[in-house]
Amino acid sequence: AASRTEKVSRIQRVFINLLDSYSSKNIGKFLSNCVVGASLEEITEEEEEEDENKLSMPEISFAKMKEGTFQIVGTVSHPESVRPEFAVETYSNISREDLLLRLLECDVIIYNITENSQQVEEATWAVSALNEEVVHFEKRKVFILVSTVMTWARSKPLDPDDTEVPFTEEDFRRRKPHPNFMDHINAEKMVLKFGKASSSRPHGSKVMSGGTKEDKRKGTLTIHFQMAWLGEIPALPVFGDGTNIIPGIHVLDLAGVIQNVIDHLPKYNYLVAVDESVQTLEDIVKCISKSTGPGKIQKLPKETASLTKDLTQDCLDHLLVNLRMEGVFVKENFNIRWIAQTGFADNINTILKEYKQSRGLLPVKICILGPPAVGKSSIAAELAKHYKLHHIKLKDVISEAIAKLESIVAPKDLGEEEEAEEEEEENVEDAHELLDGIKESMEQNAAGRIEDQYLIRFVKEKLKSMPCKNQGYILDGFPKTYDQAKDLFNQEDEEEEEEVRGKMIPYDKLIIPEFVCALEASDEFLKERVINLPESVVAGTHYSQDRFLRALSNYRDLNTEDETVFNYFDEIEIHPIHIDVGKLEDAQNRLAIKQLIKEIGEPRNYGLTDEEKAEEERKAAEERLAKEAAEEAEREHNEAVEMAEKLARWEEWNKRLEEVKREERELLEAQSIPLRNYLMTHVMPTLMQGLNECCKVRPEDPIDFLAEYLFKNNPEMQ
Repeated sequence: AASRTEKVSRIQRVFINLLDSYSSKNIGKFLSNCVVGASLEEITEEEEEEDENKLSMPEISFAKMKEGTFQIVGTVSHPESVRPEFAVETYSNISREDLLLRLLECDVIIYNITENSQQVEEATWAVSALNEEVVHFEKRKVFILVSTVMTWARSKPLDPDDTEVPFTEEDFRRRKPHPNFMDHINAEKMVLKFGKASSSRPHGSKVMSGGTKEDKRKGTLTIHFQMAWLGEIPALPVFGDGTNIIPGIHVLDLAGVIQNVIDHLPKYNYLVAVDESVQTLEDIVKCISKSTGPGKIQKLPKETASLTKDLTQDCLDHLLVNLRMEGVFVKENFNIRWIAQTGFADNINTILKEYKQSRGLLPVKICILGPPAVGKSSIAAELAKHYKLHHIKLKDVISEAIAKLESIVAPKDLGEEEEAEEEEEENVEDAHELLDGIKESMEQNAAGRIEDQYLIRFVKEKLKSMPCKNQGYILDGFPKTYDQAKDLFNQEDEEEEEEVRGKMIPYDKLIIPEFVCALEASDEFLKERVINLPESVVAGTHYSQDRFLRALSNYRDLNTEDETVFNYFDEIEIHPIHIDVGKLEDAQNRLAIKQLIKEIGEPRNYGLTDEEKAEEERKAAEERLAKEAAEEAEREHNEAVEMAEKLARWEEWNKRLEEVKREERELLEAQSIPLRNYLMTHVMPTLMQGLNECCKVRPEDPIDFLAEYLFKNNPEMQ
C-alpha cells in the first residue's frame, strides 16, 4: 500500500466493473459527483447539517458535472445496455487484451464482486495482469476489490465467553468464509498478496469487505420487499429464529468509503465497511413488514427457505449469516457524509422511497365517475386487471368495514397475542359506538344506505390501507358530489396545509387520485343501453326500470352545470379525462379502455409473474400455431383454387385448339375445290395423254419428253 507521503497528485480516471448493476451504478454516480481529494478536508458542522437536509432523501443530482471530479469508465453486461450518463466510456464484450489496455489508462480500478460471482474470476485476472505490468507504470495506481462479509461468515468468536465482541479489520487474518464463497476469499487473498508485494512499487491494492443489504435490485432483502409490496401473504417470513445479526451498509455510504480510500490511501490494505447498526434478521423483516407490508412476521424453519420462489442460494446465505462487525478505521479516520449511518431500521422510509423509485414501483391511483349504466364497473375491472390495482366498490368497502367492526366487538378467543389483545381492547368501545351508529343510520335511511360521514370514513381508511399505498387503486363511482370529494380528500393535518398556494384547496397527497376519468353519455343512450340488457343481468340490480330512472335523475340533480364533482378536481388542478361513451358506439367499452390506458401509461409494478409470463407465452404460442394453421389452410385452399382454375383453363384451351383445327381444315377444303376442278378439266386429260405417249416412245429423258409434250399440246395455245 502507498504511504501517506506518496499520494497520487490528482487521480482522475476510475474504472468500475458492470456499471449497469445496481451497486456499481450507484458507486459510479456518487464518484462522478465527487471532486478529487475532497474527502481529505474534514466536514464542518454547517456542511453536515446542509448535507442532512439535502440527502434526507438521497437523490443526488448528477446533471451538472463539477470541475475536477472523477472520470468514470467501466464495463457493462450487455452491448445493448444504455451508457450511464455519468460514465465517460463503457465497454462490452471486449477481449482481455483490450480490457487490460483500458485498465492501464485508469488511475483507480474498482472491482465490485458483491453482486455477480462470475466477476470474481475477472477481478483475479485483472489484479494479476496489472501486477505483471507494474514495472511500466509511470504513476501509482490503486486497485480496490469490493468484497462481501460472507468471507467472514464462519469466523470463530474472538472471545468465546463474550459473543458481543465485534470483528474489525485487524482480525482479517482470522476470517473464515462461508463454503459457498471460497472464490471470493481467494480473490481477496490474491489482491492482498499483490498489494503487499507492491508496497515498494507504484501500485497499491485494497480490499473492502461490506454487506450492502439495502441494494434494491438484487440485494439480500429484495425478496422481502417484493413480498411486502405485493401484499399477497399475511405475514413476512423470518427463516430460523431471526436472532442472527446481519451487517450492512447503504450503497451510497459504501461509495463514500471508496471515495475516502482513493483520496486517503490508508495504511491498511483491508478495510471493513459497515454501518453502526447491530440489527437482527427479525428486526429488519419486522421493519419492512410494518413500513410497507402486512405489519406481521412469521418464523419459519430454515429448511423452508429453499422452497421460497425467487430466493437464490446467495441471498439465503446472506439472510442466515450471523456476524457482529465494526468498521473502526472507517469510523475514526474517514470523512464520510453518512446517509444511513445508524442502519436499516432508522432509515427505512428513505430506503423504501429509493427502492420504489429504482424499481418504478409507484402507485397508480384512478377515480372513475359517471352516470349509472355508463360502464364504470366494467371499465374499472379491466383497468384493475391491466394495472394490477385494487378495485374499490362502495358496496364491498361498507361490508368489509362492518365485518371488521363486528370482529372487534365479538368475544375474543383465548391464546391471542398480548399486543393485539391490548390494542383491540382499547378499540372495542369505539367500535361498538360506531357499529351502533351505522345500524341506526341504515335503519333510518331508505334501501339500507348509510350516511356520508360513515361512508367517507370507510373509503378513506381503504385508500390509506397498505395495499392501496403500494399498488394504487381504482375508485369506482365515488365520490358523487363536490362536498363528498372535498370531505374524502381533504388534508387532515393542519401543519401540512402550509404547502397550499393561493386559493387552492388543501388535499391529502397520499390518497388523492392521479387520474380522474369522467365517462359521459346522453340520457337517451343510457336508457337504450339498459332496455337492451338481458333480463338475467337486470334481475335484482339497480338496472330495473324504476331504480335506474331514479338513479339517473338523482345523478343529474347532483351534477348540475354550476357544481359537479369534476369542479373539485379541476380546482386542485387534476383535470379529468372526459370520454363520451355514447359517441364511441362500442358496447364492450374497448375503445374507452384503450384510450384510458394510453392516457395513464405503462403499469408501475413488478411486471408479470412467472405464471403470468408462462400463460402469456402459452397464449402467444397458441395464437402463433392458430395463425400458422390458418395461413397453411389458406395456402392450401388458394393452391386448390389455382389448380382447379388451371385445369379449367387447360380444358378450355384444348377445346378451342380442336375448334381452330376443324375450322382450318374446313377452310382448306373449301379453298381447294376450284383448284381441283381446274386441274380435272384442263390439266389431267393432257397429262394422261402425255403419260401414255411417254410409255409408248420410252425416251431417254422421260421428264424432258413430258414437259415438251405438255408445252406442245397446251389446250390454250391450240
